Amino acid sequence: MPFIIPANTLASGGFDVDNSLRFNSGSSDNLSGTLSSGSGSDVKGTISFWTKRSGLGANTAVICGKKGNTERVTIGFSSDDFFEIQFQDNTNAYNWRSTAVYRDVLAWYNFIIKLDTSNGTANSRARVFANNEEITSWGTREAVPQNLKIGFFNNNNIRLIGARGGSSTDKFYNGYIAEVVGINNALSDNTDFIEVDEDSGIIKPTNVSGLTFGTNGFYLESKAAGTGTNASGMGADTSGNTNHFAVNNLTAVDQSTDTCTNNFCTWNPLDTFYNTMTFQEGNTQGTKPNSTVESYGTSTFGITSGKWYAEFKVISFSGSNSTIGFGIIDRVAVQNDKEIGKHTYGISYKSNGDVFSADGNLLTNQGTLAANDIIGLYIDIDNLKFYFAKNGTIANSGTGLAIPALTSTLNGVYFFGFDNFQAGGSVHQANWGNPAYTGTDKADANGFGSFEYDPSSGTFDSASKDFLALCTKNLAEYGG
Repeated sequence: MPFIIPANTLASGGFDVDNSLRFNSGSSDNLSGTLSSGSGSDVKGTISFWTKRSGLGANTAVICGKKGNTERVTIGFSSDDFFEIQFQDNTNAYNWRSTAVYRDVLAWYNFIIKLDTSNGTANSRARVFANNEEITSWGTREAVPQNLKIGFFNNNNIRLIGARGGSSTDKFYNGYIAEVVGINNALSDNTDFIEVDEDSGIIKPTNVSGLTFGTNGFYLESKAAGTGTNASGMGADTSGNTNHFAVNNLTAVDQSTDTCTNNFCTWNPLDTFYNTMTFQEGNTQGTKPNSTVESYGTSTFGITSGKWYAEFKVISFSGSNSTIGFGIIDRVAVQNDKEIGKHTYGISYKSNGDVFSADGNLLTNQGTLAANDIIGLYIDIDNLKFYFAKNGTIANSGTGLAIPALTSTLNGVYFFGFDNFQAGGSVHQANWGNPAYTGTDKADANGFGSFEYDPSSGTFDSASKDFLALCTKNLAEYGG
């Protein structure tokens, strides 16, 4: 299966997907659309979507079509992270479950599902392609009744994105969803939705706007940030059929530029060494349980070169001895002592205002953090310099702090990291250009990312290039 970091990493060229939507199961985010007219085929059609998973280990639905409260087709993931389609009629459920698991929270996946329940062969009533490779190995594949309603295209059908519909809505999704396409009454070619880069083998989206979508077909580009059921809403149908989806519990901040053509860094929930955090908002928000157990975590992207900027917003923390550290770490070394800034390569900003570097050396104190404070980190790996800011004021402007060079070939990658000691109930939001908080929408010098403060504003002693959002378009141009 071709590996997808983004589908189109180059800074320019190719078809670009501008937006995705970030779904959070804890707030029951979903889009819903009810078809009141149009007699499209309810037994034949093609569904394509891109997704970057955030939460694992739960039954979740990416997209669901239903006719009434019982007849439906639900497409998503099982609690053990298999890809799953559940067909249901008025009496029974018929499950298809892959043998492969899909647990990569760094990558964007593309799925194409071709449905034709009128087919005379039960096991041919669905074909599924993951990253352009057909899923032929199924742990479970139950015979689907002929002419079972697929629930996506006919009048009185209900369509949901990010949830399953039954008598109530459930199976809410955790993750990013982009480029949702429904083609009615046709089993479309994969090349209608994706192409394969000849050099890298990476899967890339194509421009689908010129396709024939068919009666009640749909195309969700997530271009608008409104919450209405109209062309200005996040659920706008741009296929020409104007069957817009209602926006349920999503807000403007859930419209994201983290897409299948420009993938942004997040926290890595799979890095479980001493990690007791729970993650929300597409792995950009971390919440620590109300306990004194230490917790730490790392970013999905590691860096070895370049100049990078990130922001960390304090939402809340408690306890007179609270420490919340954000900094840059060597992934292997931090396993030994678990506290950023207390090992050879670490530099961190603590909630009491202390800035530590290299084996616990106290460099300065910038005053105690409070709720809504934003710490900015400027990382210059090329020149081994580190700058930090509190609410936009760079404390060490013009000089920078030295980052020790990584000498071990084993540990030769820096990561952004956090640690949390004796901070029961603390919450923070991390932003590498893909924020969970609303702000002033400052982009980097390449036009990528959305920050509260300008990554290019400040006096630095090494300015070979501006500090950038940590996303794959920037990585493709400047390395990492």
